[in-house]
Amino acid sequence: MAFGPLGRVIAQVAVAGFAVLARAIPAAYGAALANARKSGADKAAEEAARKGASFLGKARISRDEALNVLNLNEGEATAEAIQKQYDRYFEANKVEKGGSFYLQSKIYRAKELLDDYVKEKNAEMMKEGQGSSASQQQDQEKTK
Repeated sequence: MAFGPLGRVIAQVAVAGFAVLARAIPAAYGAALANARKSGADKAAEEAARKGASFLGKARISRDEALNVLNLNEGEATAEAIQKQYDRYFEANKVEKGGSFYLQSKIYRAKELLDDYVKEKNAEMMKEGQGSSASQQQDQEKTK
């Protein structure tokens, strides 16, 4: 099957175009990476990834926003209070009752973040408690 001279010209143009694109795309990508390094965007992307963000947007909410979602302040953010508010608001926003799946998602994420915060706070208090009890024992031994 012969396509004739017109078919051959079209094929040559297509091959030449593909060859140009095959060289241009990697060069453009390399230039974009170099520009990102110069502007510091690569470090910002790494920092965002480390903090839990993805390229699609912010994955986690802030602690202040989580406290606002569950209508708590930092002083009253205990595991029991978080669970109580979570149960209350999650139940009130059930989709079956005409609630919002989006709000349920926010409530769930807020509880998730605040649970982690409470665990970290309790771990710090335990470390401080162990450190202070050890120093109290040393002080008692010195007075003997």
